[in-house]
Amino acid sequence: MTEDIKEEPEAEAAAGKEETAAEAEPQKEKPKEEDGKEQMLRLMAEFDNYKKRVKGEISGAKDMGRAEVMLHMLPIVDEFDLAVAAMAKSEDKEALKGLEMLYSNLVSVLKKEGLAEMPVEGKFDPYKHEIILVRESDKKEGTILEVVKKGYTFNGTMLRPASVIIAKAAEAKQDDKNNDA
Repeated sequence: MTEDIKEEPEAEAAAGKEETAAEAEPQKEKPKEEDGKEQMLRLMAEFDNYKKRVKGEISGAKDMGRAEVMLHMLPIVDEFDLAVAAMAKSEDKEALKGLEMLYSNLVSVLKKEGLAEMPVEGKFDPYKHEIILVRESDKKEGTILEVVKKGYTFNGTMLRPASVIIAKAAEAKQDDKNNDA
């Protein structure tokens, strides 16, 4: 019987622990639910950021592909430009008119897609121009004398720099200045 008495307080203590554990469980479940909600919100935000990043990457890849096509089209535009200039010297005005129409249609389509001719004026800019030739001139040194090949941008990004001929001071004038001194 002494054994029964000893077991009863242990059984009561175990039953009391179960009751307190059962009472504590709802309190523990509530933070778990909140953690789950927070985790779900974080995952939703991360997924939203992922979608935005992928959308931007896809858009960038499309632009790079279009820029590549534009770059390959530039020699065709140059050749059309030369053909129009050559036909302007000929007497066949109907052929010139047809060629000018084709050229203007091609250029207008490319402009709609984002291609733009770079303005070339004034002084040489190493970020926009490529020097093909330096020629003596009365103009200020570094002034652009002639454009050999047009430069183009695509949506604000330079595809090809303009090839230019720039001025340098005439040597004869410099020799005269040295003799006078």
